[in-house]
Amino acid sequence: MDRRIAEERIFKGLMYLSLVIVLGSLFSLFAIVIIKGASALNIAMVTQIPQGGYYLGKEGGILNAIVGSVYLAVGAIILATAISLPSAWYLQTLGQRSRYAANIRMMLDIAAGIPSIIYGAFIFLIMIQFHARASLLWGIITVGVFITPLLTRAIDEVMKTVPAKIKEASYSLGATRLQTIFQVVTRQALPGIITAVLVAFGRGIGDAASVLFTAGYTDSIPTSLNDPVATLPLAIFFQLGTPFPQVQERAYASGIILLVIVLVISVGSRYIAKKYIRYTIK
Repeated sequence: MDRRIAEERIFKGLMYLSLVIVLGSLFSLFAIVIIKGASALNIAMVTQIPQGGYYLGKEGGILNAIVGSVYLAVGAIILATAISLPSAWYLQTLGQRSRYAANIRMMLDIAAGIPSIIYGAFIFLIMIQFHARASLLWGIITVGVFITPLLTRAIDEVMKTVPAKIKEASYSLGATRLQTIFQVVTRQALPGIITAVLVAFGRGIGDAASVLFTAGYTDSIPTSLNDPVATLPLAIFFQLGTPFPQVQERAYASGIILLVIVLVISVGSRYIAKKYIRYTIK
């Protein structure tokens, strides 16, 4: 057998094996969570806050964690987008061959790879300096700072996919580089930007480590930015830490709710991207 054909078959087999491992792990995760949590899933979990003794197996739900996660993730994505979009615009103004831009991108890639708990510890040190207590505001800041490098690089890469001929056409009509980036490149990259924002939103709503020290935890729904806030990942963590099987089953049920939220965000990002891509030039 020809050596090249043998190598091709080997690598193709490795590709299929990798696909089976990834999909198998994903479906196994879904199956375990659903099997262990389906029996504890009920309407009270999503409509009630924890009652007295909830973590001892008594009545109540995790509405506080669901609402808290949404509050925190929405605030964080607004903060991150407000920083990431202008940063991506700036990188685009530097050009594709700029060494300075390449260094910034490298630093952003490094920042995106830092574990989220490091960001939580860093913000916690700042909180100590200001004598601040854990709250929704500091949780938003923590998650916002955590997802900003990831979102900036995602938006930057999306903008880099805009065909050069579109930019050249804009320049030929007398537009400046800034006008081209704001009015042409951003519009063409809008489907990808929306997808990046929604993916970052899903990353933020599913992270527990970064807010462990900064957001606090409460059984009530926060009414201001200075109130502590519960999140679904931390609710799952605390429920799994109890010695009561009934509460542990509720943790897996909470995991089902979190998986559904992330799945809806993923499907929604694809739908929105397809909806707006019709307005772009291929």
